[in-house]
Amino acid sequence: MNDKEVVVDQDIDVYEAEADGDGLRIGVVQARFNEPICQGLRDSCLRQLLELGVAAQDVFVCTVPGALELPVALQRLAESGEFDALIAIGAVIRGETYHFEVVSNESAAGVARVANLYSIPIANAILTCDTDEQALERVVEKGADAAFVAVEMANLLDAMSGLSESDEFQDEASGDEEGGQ
Repeated sequence: MNDKEVVVDQDIDVYEAEADGDGLRIGVVQARFNEPICQGLRDSCLRQLLELGVAAQDVFVCTVPGALELPVALQRLAESGEFDALIAIGAVIRGETYHFEVVSNESAAGVARVANLYSIPIANAILTCDTDEQALERVVEKGADAAFVAVEMANLLDAMSGLSESDEFQDEASGDEEGGQ
């Protein structure tokens, strides 16, 4: 371990996106398996999206049978180019077989693949719990968190979209302080 103190330059700006949903279009894909839990997640998420300023007409919600089907529906929404962010809602409750691990891991990996492939933020609100009771305790907070994540990340990526067009950024990326060669 290094005992030297690291000094952070106070001139470094840190950008933190706002959670302002005005003008954003959000797609929500909800699994129906474990329906009471998923409906609770959806209701909490939608309530929070509206509180953040996302207009009701700018929210698209669809359902799929279960958590494994979430990524393909998310991919179709991402391909459309119509959304600023997406939200995946599902619940996987541990059973007596290995199926819990497969569904938990593959649904999360599928969500991440779609987000990375299409450069679109996807808030992952797929609960993975041991019991229904654990899941029900988390629905309100997790649903609201998903709304915050989607809105904040949509705003962050929008703000970052101008970085590649910035002369300052181009100069730094090329290693040329003066902007020429």
